[in-house]
Amino acid sequence: MFKGAITALITPFNNGEIDEKALVKFINWQIEQGINGFVPVGTTGETPTLSHAEHEKVIDICIKTVAGRVPVIAGAGSNSTREAVRLVKFAQKAGADGVLCVAPYYNKPSQEGLFQHFSAIANATDLPVLLYNIPGRSIVDISTKTMARLNKAHKNIVGVKDATGDLGRVSLQREAVGHDFVQLSGEDMSAIGYNAHGGHGCISVVSNVAPKLFSSLQSASLSGDFELALSIQDKLTPLMQALFIEPSPAGVKYVASRLGLCSEEMRLPIVPASEATKKILDAAMEHAELV
Repeated sequence: MFKGAITALITPFNNGEIDEKALVKFINWQIEQGINGFVPVGTTGETPTLSHAEHEKVIDICIKTVAGRVPVIAGAGSNSTREAVRLVKFAQKAGADGVLCVAPYYNKPSQEGLFQHFSAIANATDLPVLLYNIPGRSIVDISTKTMARLNKAHKNIVGVKDATGDLGRVSLQREAVGHDFVQLSGEDMSAIGYNAHGGHGCISVVSNVAPKLFSSLQSASLSGDFELALSIQDKLTPLMQALFIEPSPAGVKYVASRLGLCSEEMRLPIVPASEATKKILDAAMEHAELV
């Protein structure tokens, strides 16, 4: 169910509020461009600055707009287990196809704490649960051993969004958890290599603004056509790099605004891209033939 190019969805704003019209238009455009799924209210969706009501609104809009055309994996993580459980229950009620739950950040739980946290989430829902392993932001790393233990204990813990940047983890996780455990890269630049190691796709930032190209790249790499995948990668590499010159989603929202998809408005503490970065992004867009 979860494979290929899955967009880590931005949240459009207008005058400080969620731009619902732009969000609906954006989702429909993504599907027309061939995207394979969505993750609303993840890191790229500026979730830390959304209220609970806004968090639920974005999920609800996404599910209703998609209307079953592609899977929706709702962001439902928190560093509070109780809050994560509440978000997961909402996602199930709203009709999500799965949930993505980040490793608790800031409070730095042990591996046993991580096991208990994700077990509580899995016990609270019938939905497929994807672990979100991103030690660069959460500080803690969900070990391969803990993933295997969770998968064995809970049939609905079905995969991971792996943002470790360590391609060796793919093979280690295949060995420990099994080939059916869904492994999705959380890093655009190394997504081809991730698939070559046995991954199933990527939850992507660049696919917000280049969904057709990135879904074609994923399709090619998953079918073993790495020559085609690399030719697409060569077009996208400058953009993939430029999107993270400044804290995300500053770069991707600027590019989206250039494409007429939404405004580049964000919420503090993230600020718009600098003029110097915008020039680099403009050149990268031209290289990818987006403009």
